[in-house]
Amino acid sequence: MTTLVARPNRTRDAGQRYQWLATAHLRLMVLMLVFLGVGLLIGTRLIWLAVFGDPPQSRNISTSYVPIRGDIVDRNGVALASTIDAWSIGIHPKKLLSDPEDLAPRLAELMPERSEAQYLAILRSERTFTYLRRRAMPELVAQANALGEPAIAFAREPERLYPQTTLAAHVLGYTDFDGRGVIGMERVLEERLTDPKLRSTPVALSIDSRVQAAMESELFAAMTKHSAIGATGLVMDVDTGELIALVSLPVFNPNKFGQSPAEARRNNVTQSVYELGSTFKPLTVAKAIDVGVVTSMSQRYDATAPIAIGRFRIKDDHPLGRWINVPETLIHSSNIVTARIADQLGQPGMEDLFRKLDFQNPPAIELREKGRTLWPHNWGRSTTLTTSYGHGIAVTPLHLASAYAALVNGGIWRPATVMRVEKGKAAEGRRVFTEPTSHLMRKLLRLVVLDGTGRRGDAAGYRVGGKTGTAEKPGVGGYSKKVNVSTFAAAFPMDQPRYVVIAMLDAPKGTSDTFGFTGAAWTAAPVVSKVIARTGPMLGVIPDANKEVDLAALTPLIWKEKKEN
Repeated sequence: MTTLVARPNRTRDAGQRYQWLATAHLRLMVLMLVFLGVGLLIGTRLIWLAVFGDPPQSRNISTSYVPIRGDIVDRNGVALASTIDAWSIGIHPKKLLSDPEDLAPRLAELMPERSEAQYLAILRSERTFTYLRRRAMPELVAQANALGEPAIAFAREPERLYPQTTLAAHVLGYTDFDGRGVIGMERVLEERLTDPKLRSTPVALSIDSRVQAAMESELFAAMTKHSAIGATGLVMDVDTGELIALVSLPVFNPNKFGQSPAEARRNNVTQSVYELGSTFKPLTVAKAIDVGVVTSMSQRYDATAPIAIGRFRIKDDHPLGRWINVPETLIHSSNIVTARIADQLGQPGMEDLFRKLDFQNPPAIELREKGRTLWPHNWGRSTTLTTSYGHGIAVTPLHLASAYAALVNGGIWRPATVMRVEKGKAAEGRRVFTEPTSHLMRKLLRLVVLDGTGRRGDAAGYRVGGKTGTAEKPGVGGYSKKVNVSTFAAAFPMDQPRYVVIAMLDAPKGTSDTFGFTGAAWTAAPVVSKVIARTGPMLGVIPDANKEVDLAALTPLIWKEKKEN
């Protein structure tokens, strides 16, 4: 039987395969066109954005690292206050798994600022949450975490850091745990430092951290040496009022402000007022020259006997027993002659002087921590005379610095500032002394350092001028004969003054090398000398041993005892 097998239709199969391939090619081409179109669309969009777009992401990147509180830097850009990320350690007592009696001693060992009993009370309390430590170091966080208690919580939070620790602490102040300024420039600049538009730019103060460190170092050494209860020092630009250094001792660490006593946080430069003694005498003399009471440097006054005012007597510590002229009055620091000059000025003249120097008001400066001066209630004759040599009126050391700046800068009083002043933008100020009087006072102050009580305040090549002041401290029952405030107010270089430097010691004690003396000539003046010698080049003043103030018209007026062979 014959079997018939049908042959496949190869023509038909070949046609179908061709149709399938054509369809696949078509689909592939469409897919490629879609990808190409999407690519072209994305590329076009990117090009358009690059050319015409406003890229918001670039702004986000630039501000993503802006601190929550702006930095504070010194006049040269050195960081004084910054905000960093820190840790806090807290606990949820209601979620506690450990035995409180077991955990409490372990916490006390890690964080000894609280006792074991205090930690136990916290762990047994009904509080939802309690901080155990703010501003914790990473090492402490790791140790607390190793306790293995789930109820202990850790969080990152911004922390205000003062990298120079105690440096310029009274200028900077500090912030509370919520990041708000409490005192100092942190308080003054609160709005500026937290402004989202401005906080990315650091705020520059007038302080030079190098000069500040030198003043702190020398003042602390003197305070320690003389066992003083406090000390102040400052360096001021005479033409702008900028404070290059401001020191108040004792000092505190703003990173640990809670561990310092209240008296350490007090700014004695701006808050405490003192009777500053003979440092007032040049001010009185300058006023007398300006109004014509003193018409010649050779004008002589009786220093042979004390001045009686009621039951009190104005006398000199080292009586000369002769008539003396104006340069000698300052060189020998005569209370008697200064009082006689003030008597001629009268109450209107002395009061006008002090009002022009702003002594009736708290110190003119941005800081909010200011003391009120002790302004005389009764301007009788005794007040007129005693204020001429710095008794019967109490002001801050900053008042004195601003007054001396006006005394030597050509006669213009300006408010003090701890903000850096751009060149040519100093406060306008007001005239207190005439320019010729200011120039003459420079020479007289230089004489005091060369031949008078300020010798130990000189610094070789810097042509320092200044005046010492040693005032007995008032207390119960009157003025103490054994406790005083010692001050040296100076400026340099006196041929063209640029800076006022003041050092003051509160209740210094004598030492063997001062022969027991506690006066400013022995205690405060050497501090100024050392500060000027250390910081002069930093301030742009180069010492020149061959240069001197022209004193040719004054030196012949100084009587010097002839020594017998």
